[in-house]
Amino acid sequence: MKIFLVGFMGCGKTTFGKKLASKLGYKFVDLDKSVEESVGMSIPDYFEKFGETAFREKERAILQTRTYSENSVIATGGGAPCFFDNMQWMNEHGITVYISLTAKALASRLESATDERPVLQGLKGEDLERFIASKLAERDIFYTKASMIVEGINISPENFIPKLEEYQRR
Repeated sequence: MKIFLVGFMGCGKTTFGKKLASKLGYKFVDLDKSVEESVGMSIPDYFEKFGETAFREKERAILQTRTYSENSVIATGGGAPCFFDNMQWMNEHGITVYISLTAKALASRLESATDERPVLQGLKGEDLERFIASKLAERDIFYTKASMIVEGINISPENFIPKLEEYQRR
């Protein structure tokens, strides 16, 4: 089974994804790392040099043309589900899991990492939280199309796997 993890940056897709893949004995794929390997530079550098549109096109191409092993956990970029037909494609090719967190929780996690995240550069405190809340409101329509929605606070493979098994039995 392919499990696509979606959600806003900072929700824990990569951290949780690695742990989940290890626990299940699955391969872990980080879509952002795949993009960086493909373009030969960091995502912030690619954003700066070519812009968001070029990045989103490259992200889509890699997401939809990469060969994933049958048992994979794929951590997507925060915006990946919100462009083109990416969310529909992921739903057709695996189970999508939205890791949900509040804007306040995300802002707390991202406060020290705004310089390495192109869309967050220069944002701090309440401005950061407002920006995240606004983006979450825009992206909710895409994120909530996920097969499963889980609360990101204290998520672990041990408390997620039973939910995944229950979902599969339906």
